[in-house]
Amino acid sequence: MNYKRITLICGHYGSGKTNIAVNMAFDLKRQFEKVAIADLDIVNPYFRSKDSAPELEAAGVRMIVSEYANSNLDIPALPQEMYAIVDDKELVSVVDVGGDDRGAYALGRLSPAIREENRYDMFLVVNHFRPLTPDAVSTIEVMHEIEAAASLTFTGIINNSNLGAETTAEDVLASQAYAEEIARLSGLPVVLTTVDEKIAASLQGKINNLFPMHLQKRPV
Repeated sequence: MNYKRITLICGHYGSGKTNIAVNMAFDLKRQFEKVAIADLDIVNPYFRSKDSAPELEAAGVRMIVSEYANSNLDIPALPQEMYAIVDDKELVSVVDVGGDDRGAYALGRLSPAIREENRYDMFLVVNHFRPLTPDAVSTIEVMHEIEAAASLTFTGIINNSNLGAETTAEDVLASQAYAEEIARLSGLPVVLTTVDEKIAASLQGKINNLFPMHLQKRPV
């Protein structure tokens, strides 16, 4: 994948943003020297990129997270280090943005500088199997809410339709029509279709821009 300097990952709660952000961080590190993953999710403290801290740090990926992540405290504030995303022009970052419009409000603090530099992609993560985004129209509504809160516009769609560990290749194939309808209504391309690396081989050649992922484990 051809990355911009800043990649913003947004979507509905439970759409799978964190898994994508973590896997993109590893992918970025194979292409760039200075890479960071930033956890902008100040809404949900329970499933965060910090859960993969040992692996990310071993790979040389800088982590930018709240000091309260994965603790019993969760303070709705951005760490000062977060501004490195826009200030350090040599840093290539992937940003895990909080769910829905409430999470995207935090991104609004960085959006003027992001727009000015204009070296970013903002991807909408969609999941056909989530109860509040079962069809293209409802998903488009979420998309517009996030754009308004973030003061940024989406540039592409990531189809992350899955049923967790029970996901089959047939489930992923069946979700393509849903993602294509979102693309038609929004005018945005489907830039990636993500899939558990365990079933990726069975989908090779059947889906364009397939992105195999090693799934992050939920904290116990």
